[in-house]
This record gives sequence, C-alpha cells and structure tokens, in this order.
Amino acid sequence: MSSGVSAALVPGGVIGNGRYRLLAKSGADDRSRAELWRARDGQLNRDVALTVLLGDLADNDAAARARRTVERAMHAASFTHPGVSRVIDVLTPGTGIRPDEGILGMVIAEWTQGTDLMDLIAEGPLPAGAATRLLEPLGAAIEGAHHAGLVLGADHPQRIRVTSDGRLRLAFPGPRPDAIARDDVKGLGAILYLLLTGRWALPGGPSSVPVAPTGPDGSVVAPNALHPYLPHELSSVAVRSLEDTSVGGIRTSAAILQVLDQIAAEEAETALIAPVSSRSRDDDDDAVVWTTQRPRQDKQQKKKLWISVGVLALATLTVIVWLSVQIVGFFSDEPSRGGGPTVVINQPGSNGQSAPAAPPAGPVQPGRIGVYDVTNQPDNANQASRAVDNNASTFWRTDNYFQPFPTLKPGIGLMASFAEPVRLASITITSPSKGTHVEIRVASALDSPLEETKKIGVADLSDGQTQIQLNEHDPTGHVLIWITQLTNSGGGKNQSEIREILYTRAQ
Repeated sequence: MSSGVSAALVPGGVIGNGRYRLLAKSGADDRSRAELWRARDGQLNRDVALTVLLGDLADNDAAARARRTVERAMHAASFTHPGVSRVIDVLTPGTGIRPDEGILGMVIAEWTQGTDLMDLIAEGPLPAGAATRLLEPLGAAIEGAHHAGLVLGADHPQRIRVTSDGRLRLAFPGPRPDAIARDDVKGLGAILYLLLTGRWALPGGPSSVPVAPTGPDGSVVAPNALHPYLPHELSSVAVRSLEDTSVGGIRTSAAILQVLDQIAAEEAETALIAPVSSRSRDDDDDAVVWTTQRPRQDKQQKKKLWISVGVLALATLTVIVWLSVQIVGFFSDEPSRGGGPTVVINQPGSNGQSAPAAPPAGPVQPGRIGVYDVTNQPDNANQASRAVDNNASTFWRTDNYFQPFPTLKPGIGLMASFAEPVRLASITITSPSKGTHVEIRVASALDSPLEETKKIGVADLSDGQTQIQLNEHDPTGHVLIWITQLTNSGGGKNQSEIREILYTRAQ
C-alpha cells in the first residue's frame, strides 16, 4: 500500500478522485483486503457505504481478484431486496480511482441507517425469537439472489448492519472473487450462531469476536450446548449450515428459512399461552403447567379476593364522605368549627386567586429522548431510549471515532423533551466512560441550533455515577446532554457510552 493511501484511509480522508470523504470505519474483511467505511458523497451530498479493496497495482494476482469482486458487485446491482443495500456504483483504477491511491477497487452502496451487528451482540446473545426475526429478511435476500444466479458475500459479520426497524441487512456488498452460493449459506448459519452465542464460527472473522468452540472432531459445538434454553431445532440448523458434509448438512438458504419460520410460529403460539403461577391443592404434578384455560381458584384465594374487595369498598366510602364534607364547607358562609380563620394567599399578579402548588422535587422522566447531531449523522439513533429506560444493563453508545472531536464534528448529544417545562436541580449520569466531557444545555425546541442553547452545567464523567449540579435556569421543556470530548481508549478509539440518565427536578 502506498504512503498516500495510509494517510487517506482515516476519518476525514478523501478518496475516489476527491469525491468520497471518509466518516467512520465500520470494519475490515481481511480475507479480501477490504476495508468497510461510512463515507460522504461530496457530489450527491449523501452518506454511502464503501467497500474499499486495497493492494498494490503491480500485484497482478491481487488486481485480478479485486477486479473480479467489483464485477460481481456490479452484476448484483440489478438485484433489489430490503435485506441487501443497493449497489450505486463501482470504481477501478483509472475509472474513478487514481492509480497512485493504492486502491484496487471500490464498491459504493446506499448507506443503511441503524446500528452495526457487532454493537447489537455486544450486550450478549439474543433470545431465539429475536434472533429469528432479525435473520429472516437476510435469509430471504440470499434465497432470492441465489434464484437469480447471484452470490451476495454475506459471510462476514462486519458487513451486516441492523436497520432501524429491526432487520439484518447486507450493508457492504462485494463478494470475494472465489465465493460461491454455499458460502452465503454458511455465512447465514454463522450469523445465526453469532446471534445465539456471541461467537463467530467461520475463519477470517473479526479479532474482537470470540471464536466458536469446537469438539474433539473439529466440528463446531452446538449453541444449545452453551445455552441449554435454546430450541434444539434452531441450534441444529446453525451447526448444520456450517457443515460441508453431503449427509446432514444444510446447503440451501430455503432450508434455513423453513426452520426460522417454524420457530417464529412457535414463538407466536407461546405468546398466547399464559403460565399457571399457582396450582390447585388436588394437583399432584410438580411440573410447570401451561394451559389456555382460566386457572381454578382455591378457597384461600377467594377469601383474599373478598377481603380485597371489602377494603376497596371501605376506602371508596371514606373518600365519598370526605368529598361531601369539603363540598358542604365550600358553600357554607360559616367557618368550619375547629379551624382558624380562612387564609387566602395572594401572589403578585394572581388577582386574588390561590397559587397552584409547585411540582414536588425529585426525579422526573422525559417524555422522549433522541440523538442531537448538528451534522445530521446521528450515532445509533435507535438506541437513545436505552439511556432513560431505568435499566443500567442497556446503553446508548456513540460511534467510534479515530480522531477526537472536533475533527469531524463539534460533538454529539442526547436531547430530552418533557411533557411540561421543568426546572432541574441536577442530572446524574451512569457511564463507564471515564473522562467523557459533557455540557448540560437548555433549549427552546428540539431542533434549536447549538449556539441558541444555554449551558447550565459541565462535568467530566467518572466510571460509575456522576451527579452534575445545575445553575439556576428558567423552566424548560428541552434539555441537552452535549458531549464535547469522548473517552480515548488508545489505538485511535474515541467512544463514549451512557447507561442511564436521572433528571432531578428542583423545588
């Protein structure tokens, strides 16, 4: 690779005769010396997905392989399916790529909004039902492409993204020159294995993902051997898709889709069946019982029910009596017997009316929250709600930036909106991203320009909880947590994570 390319293949670098500005690297497929990038098309002013094939132009074998990949991607441009990003263009040296760039080919596809597959599994393996729902659209795309005589190259996890509506999609097309339809099927099985176990079962996967364990005979250990709660059929299809044997191996995506449909149907049926939480005294079976009938209530349950009804009736009667006394006292000219003189508190400008009670101090939940980005390229927008779901095991995370802010953008943030204007005393952020610098700002609207927001607090996050005391401010309906410095983990990794945000109302 030439020194010019080493300098260009970084966020902010420009390649493709100056047309594509690199924004963020999504991964790398080392088997074909391909880097996967999100980039900005300067001519059409839109984001695109780039599969950049690297190598020395003097290496005839490498150049031929890259040329074959580009040709196969160009043939696949005629195939359209929601499970595959549409190929927009392909470039080769001399046709959109300068010979001195050290790039042997480039596949340009439409950008897939959503999140990386690797970020999805970072939180742990998925339940069987979720895995099947995610995988079905990609499986259908592979089946359709094979019927059209095409190979997609869906056999590397960093080529896959999760769309905002919850589908797996081949976001970086460009099959290896020697890839065959069988590789797509094995890739589908490996992705299913990854969703169920968090491990990758094919050669050439990302170094950051654990390798699937193998048995004494070298075969991949079944997912349900690692997680016994997984359905046997789903576990079996993941392993059989990876086997090259003619007996027992699954060789078509149609066979995988059949099992996925079966699991999805069983999940739908199970969702309609309620578990019995308690048994009648005459039940002798100790196993968990599943039924579509209403469970019988024993005498003790009925007794508890009648006591509850009696207490509720008494409470209702007490409320009615209290309301009656208040209404009579309101319309009476005489002061109530045991009370002092009636006092009416007048606030300036209240016209003699009593002032409404101020909302109590304490936690307040926003009505909605979203990613605020002045460049219109929000990071993981579909994960924003995880920061306020009262579950510290889920999180919103920024993209990984090879260069710190403000190289590509001045910052990134989360904008919370409240049902009514609030005045906050503090904000507590739970995060493992020590050193992340945040500013707390109030805004008049969701889309207020940054320069029109007002800063009311700043902090550097610690590993854990960080409470940020806020300056006095007028009640507001929109509060922005604005990140201006990400946590630097070394090696060109600048990324921050927010697990939970607690907003505390002032008195």
